[in-house]
Amino acid sequence: MPSPVALLASGSRVETMLAWLTKHHASLAGLPLLSTADFAAHLRADPRTSHLEVSELNALVDCGDIQLAERVLAGEVSAVVFFLDEAAALTTTPDLRLLLRACNRADIPLALNAASADLALRGFAHGRMAHLIFNPVAGQGDPNADLALILSLLEPQLLVNVVLTRVDLDPAEQTRDLITMIQTRHASATGSVMIVASGGDGTVSAVAGAVIGTGIPLAVIPRGTANAFSSALGIPTDVVGACATILAGHTLEVDAARCNDTPMILLAGLGFEAGMVDRATRQMKNMLGPLAYVLAGAQQLVSQESFHAWLELDGHSYELEAAAITIANVAPATSVLAQGFGQVIPDDGLLEITIATSLSQLQGLQALASLTASAVVGSATQRDDLLCMRARQIVVSTDPPQKLVIDGEILEANPLTFTCLPRALTLVTPLAPAEAGR
Repeated sequence: MPSPVALLASGSRVETMLAWLTKHHASLAGLPLLSTADFAAHLRADPRTSHLEVSELNALVDCGDIQLAERVLAGEVSAVVFFLDEAAALTTTPDLRLLLRACNRADIPLALNAASADLALRGFAHGRMAHLIFNPVAGQGDPNADLALILSLLEPQLLVNVVLTRVDLDPAEQTRDLITMIQTRHASATGSVMIVASGGDGTVSAVAGAVIGTGIPLAVIPRGTANAFSSALGIPTDVVGACATILAGHTLEVDAARCNDTPMILLAGLGFEAGMVDRATRQMKNMLGPLAYVLAGAQQLVSQESFHAWLELDGHSYELEAAAITIANVAPATSVLAQGFGQVIPDDGLLEITIATSLSQLQGLQALASLTASAVVGSATQRDDLLCMRARQIVVSTDPPQKLVIDGEILEANPLTFTCLPRALTLVTPLAPAEAGR
């Protein structure tokens, strides 16, 4: 959390302070507040400010101003707003000279009236703030150590608000609540506020799905098993590198998509892909890491059966037998079944479809090998049993109905409508090599 703003007012200026707090309640509601016990009592008693959550120090008569000065010198206060009657400024408690020296030594703002307080608050409103949605059960490391490291890297330059994911709450819902707050309090400065998703691809996809179309930048600190989204877009998959990318602040607009009503940032798979993901259990991923998908893929290859499919791509109809259909918005090279063209372009306004029509295990192995080679060399596959197309909208029906995986989550639906959302997601990414050299 960012350090609190301290609030003080002498007896004759209490009403002025309460009026100022009421005027700026929306902006202040996003900041932690600190005050002495006597002024906090005024806040609780006034219906205009009783909703504000304020941490309390001792009352002034019990050295609350000295406690505040100690907190200032320890770097635990971001600003002091101190409405003091000028006639009593140097003769009464709280001790203005003490706070002046402390704020000067710690180099933090000290606002003595409404005008200077407005300027200080404007600085906070236009400062860079990050709402970190952190999944404490992602990955195989120590989540407490990960969170401590992230905060130590980001907080010197960003105000960080930490939101922990919960097993009883969808991260997308938590993100939507944050977006509502951001749009209410930072409507004129959404570019200075970002949402950071830290977890596996499931967490990242849920958060990104809520951010689509808002214009709020999304940053990623990957801590999952595969980290496919980060890998595909060149985002470092270590905490230190990901935080350095966030602090650099470079953004890129990339495509997103929807499948029926479900957001999609990575890819969807019918047939082989869905079966492979379904077989890669949490226990397997905890034991084997990324190798869990290799083992699951080998098991699925043995049992995969073909299915009948009807497709409509931007108005053009197709009917065929398939063993796997993969529709990709973004995909790393390790997502082999998305590599029909050799690469997936994240910002071209199109979805990429790769259809495997292989009917035997041998043909399936050969098709997988060809797709792997396509990803390595970055060129389209030439096999007759691999069909590769691009489209803005895709409608798919299958018989029998197939399991569907979207961004790692298993769903069931038939028919399916995929729609590309061009450049609907603003993502914090490293500079491309060409840009970095400018």
